[in-house]
Amino acid sequence: MSLTGKSVLVFAADLFEESELLYPVHRLREEGVDVTVASPGGKAVSGKRGYGPMPVSAALADVKEPDFDAVVVPGGFAPDALRKDDDALDLLRAFDSAGKPVAFICHAGWVPISAKIIDGRRATSVATIKDDMVNAGVDWVDEECVVDGNMISARTPADLGPWMKALINALQ
Repeated sequence: MSLTGKSVLVFAADLFEESELLYPVHRLREEGVDVTVASPGGKAVSGKRGYGPMPVSAALADVKEPDFDAVVVPGGFAPDALRKDDDALDLLRAFDSAGKPVAFICHAGWVPISAKIIDGRRATSVATIKDDMVNAGVDWVDEECVVDGNMISARTPADLGPWMKALINALQ
């Protein structure tokens, strides 16, 4: 299976969970996907365990939803910054409105909450933000990967395999 010709945007900000950003980038590239990593201001980012600085491809303000087939939002502490970034929120709303895959993991559930695109949806996240998800109107479940329409969510790095399989399936 090859996804050559597909393009995925990956959000990045400082204190990202290394495995939740690096694994999707490498796994998607293995399938032939063109991956763009974008951050606020286009600045290099560092992981929460010291990885980096990692260069990024673009600034969130300079990328547009029509140029991509899906978006990935890694977890860690980066979602706390991304949920306050208007460009990130606008992009997430645009991907959701277009019905394109919106994949998020762990603490990244904060970003679709702040984008106000998750109310009434079924999703999962790390258990520590379960209350945030439920208070935002999510039908929260404790499963390794949840697909609800175009939304693909997972709990923790232990769920990276099923999460990426679901995204790859959605891109086919």
